[in-house]
Amino acid sequence: MPAPRPALRISPAERLSERAKALQPSLTLAIAARAKQLKADGHDICSLSAGEPDFETPEFIRRAAAEALAAGLTRYGPAAGEPALREAIAAKTGRENGRPTTAAEVLVTNGGKQALYNLFQVLLQSGDELLLPSPYWLSYPEIARMAGARVVELASSAGQGFRLTAGQLEAAITPASRLLVLNSPGNPTGTVLNRGELEAIADVLRRHPQVAVVCDEIYEFLVDPGHEHISLAGLAPDLADRVFIVNGCAKGWAMTGWRVGWLVGPEAVIAAAAALQSQTTSNVCTFAQYGALAAVNGPRDCVQEMAAEFSRRRTLLSDGLRAIEGITLHPPEGAFYAFPDLSRFGLDSMQLSNRLLDEVGLAVVPGGAFGDDRCIRLSCAAGPATIDDGLARLRRFLSSL
Repeated sequence: MPAPRPALRISPAERLSERAKALQPSLTLAIAARAKQLKADGHDICSLSAGEPDFETPEFIRRAAAEALAAGLTRYGPAAGEPALREAIAAKTGRENGRPTTAAEVLVTNGGKQALYNLFQVLLQSGDELLLPSPYWLSYPEIARMAGARVVELASSAGQGFRLTAGQLEAAITPASRLLVLNSPGNPTGTVLNRGELEAIADVLRRHPQVAVVCDEIYEFLVDPGHEHISLAGLAPDLADRVFIVNGCAKGWAMTGWRVGWLVGPEAVIAAAAALQSQTTSNVCTFAQYGALAAVNGPRDCVQEMAAEFSRRRTLLSDGLRAIEGITLHPPEGAFYAFPDLSRFGLDSMQLSNRLLDEVGLAVVPGGAFGDDRCIRLSCAAGPATIDDGLARLRRFLSSL
């Protein structure tokens, strides 16, 4: 009797789907984690890498969540979000973003990232194209590829002010184009699209009815004096059936760990995204939503105070970078980043970032992760002393080259 054939052994790596093999982890989170670990191990580290405010969540928001927790609001809730919060977001969107909105047009999500994921999943499929102005926040292309879409980058540079032009958008649109991403104020560049630029983009979209647009407005409150955040959804109401807003509490209210974001758009698409959410994560943490409700309905004093401090820090970082010979910088107009071009020093962004961390203990994020290998991203979400320290380490390193 022949011996039984040995069972075919399959390694865990071989079991992974092609989708999983293609997925890239978030480089910003990875670098921030490495910097924290080096610091915990006793190394002298200055981190300008993380996109996370160093402020505490305002007390009235924390109190509202604590009261909800004490009141026993700890059970499952509606997958699309607590009704009171959806109503509040709808009112806020009409009042502050210029888009009249109903609660049925709002989905509460686990941060802005899940809002994007849900939207891309229900709008995009294999063969569709995502139009992505570059540089871009590094998760956009990964989330689009998970939906089967092809990413079409619309490149710009520091010398151009990192601005998308109407002509560039028009030239990029094909019959397969389905969704345009607009992120203003932008990560990593800090660019704020002005009224004229948005009106020109809206005119292009009117000629191409197959193209929808998602406006990532997570940094809407963090704008330099002399600039203003304008929502395309409010500027072009005739496009309301294909304009979506992604927003959340993370940046403006210093609530990064709370994971409360939202998606606003036409009711039929929101319903589809809510159905997807009901089969994946279900509702956002219930008592966290009551903290978000207090934030959205509450006074804006705390938001304005933090925004003013970010403006001071943004100026400190920009002035310091522009004083370093060999750096090209388009000064950021919003958010809390600077994205200088250091290509004159002969290193790609990953080489530069690794050497900065290893040789002078400065943590930054390589621009290649955002679509521009000439640049690095520095955050001014840290305090002035940390920014000064980071600039001194950068100058010391560059002078050694």
